[in-house]
Amino acid sequence: MVDQRRRFFLRSAQSSQQQPLPWIRDSELFTEHCTRCGECQRACEENIIVSGDGGFPSIDFNKGECTFCYECAQHCPEPLFLPETHLPWKQVVSIKDSCLAKQNIECRSCSDACDTRAIRFQHRLGSVAQPEIQISDCSGCGACIAPCPVNAISMEQHP
Repeated sequence: MVDQRRRFFLRSAQSSQQQPLPWIRDSELFTEHCTRCGECQRACEENIIVSGDGGFPSIDFNKGECTFCYECAQHCPEPLFLPETHLPWKQVVSIKDSCLAKQNIECRSCSDACDTRAIRFQHRLGSVAQPEIQISDCSGCGACIAPCPVNAISMEQHP
């Protein structure tokens, strides 16, 4: 079994990759109705919910991945979240050109961290294997973000 705590051993200092919480009913009304009580932060088993802009909770993928446990929603005293049967969010990873593999340097840290195998590497003639994202397999959990040594991975909203 892989020791998940060692997963981020070689990561570099990361820039902020904060995202809205999963299952938010209406992101436009979130700041209006969220009381910033911190219940979601205390309930998060991965400790990835942080106080973001204005003290409102957000997900910081540099601290780890979302396991979709739904604890944040269950502990929130306000009706801000959709039922667990809905998709948690519509976001997928995006890999920038600063990716080491795209610079012809062998690195597969994102693929190693991806439990759903949404990031796969395809061999190319004359270069190292290149990352390819299988959008249909990406859960948007963020597991691939923190291990990237050059901050080349981010989340994008997927239609």
